[in-house]
Amino acid sequence: MSQIITSLEEISIRYDALYCDLWGCLHNGKAPFPDAVAALQQFRAGGKTVILVTNSPRPRREVARQLEGMGVPKDCYDDIASSGDAAQGAMAAGEFGKKVYHLGPERDLPFFFNEDGSPIDVERVALEDAEGIICTGLFDDQTETPDDYRLTIRTGAHKGLKLLCANPDIVVDVGEKRIFCAGAIAKAYSEAGGESFYFGKPHPPIYRMAADRLTALRGAQVPDDRILCVGDGVMTDVAGGMAEGLDTLFIAGGLAAEATGMADGQPDPQKLTAFLTSAQLSPTATIGYLR
Repeated sequence: MSQIITSLEEISIRYDALYCDLWGCLHNGKAPFPDAVAALQQFRAGGKTVILVTNSPRPRREVARQLEGMGVPKDCYDDIASSGDAAQGAMAAGEFGKKVYHLGPERDLPFFFNEDGSPIDVERVALEDAEGIICTGLFDDQTETPDDYRLTIRTGAHKGLKLLCANPDIVVDVGEKRIFCAGAIAKAYSEAGGESFYFGKPHPPIYRMAADRLTALRGAQVPDDRILCVGDGVMTDVAGGMAEGLDTLFIAGGLAAEATGMADGQPDPQKLTAFLTSAQLSPTATIGYLR
């Protein structure tokens, strides 16, 4: 059974670095969680390193800008590895063609630009003219669901277009509202017979990027057994970390709060066990909220 803890400090001595999720862990899409910020600041104060590993479809410069606007202090992390970063490289390499259909909101347009502000060598075109699909999310995630994209999905799959999914998350919670993400579109696309390709958690590319950035910061490779993956997505954060052979800390009070029977800030042990057994996953440790 996963060890239930009440604070990161209980196990932090085992680790030199954290791969920490954002949504549901550090913030709720609107504001940071003060206890989570304090926990990461305390971890870094011991000379340790925090890499924010997120399935955001935005490049890290845009993620950093978003965090700053949300009030997340810069001293609670060292660097960022985003799904957007990992997916950008594949798009820039032409793996999805030079003419692509962008399925996603305007706020994700920075995905099509390099860190220096120059445009990546791809052209955004209508679906009928596209050689591939770049999915960063829904056009309007406040009102739409994957069902609203049935025609687009059928058309793309029938044309044999590959779909790049820049955010494998199925859903996230924005404040009290649960919304669909690009992963939900990609899942429906695959079910319709299309090919979907993923670059964020739980898939390897984002972990390779995080490891490279961690090595650059510390000047040497950190052993796997000294890295802890933190997050509330059991099928992304936990499954991805375990697949990489890394320890994981499951935040039960995020997406799975109801299923794990959260009460007084901690999960119900029996409901937690039932939930993890159903998922066939066993995180190293579990905590109600990052603190």
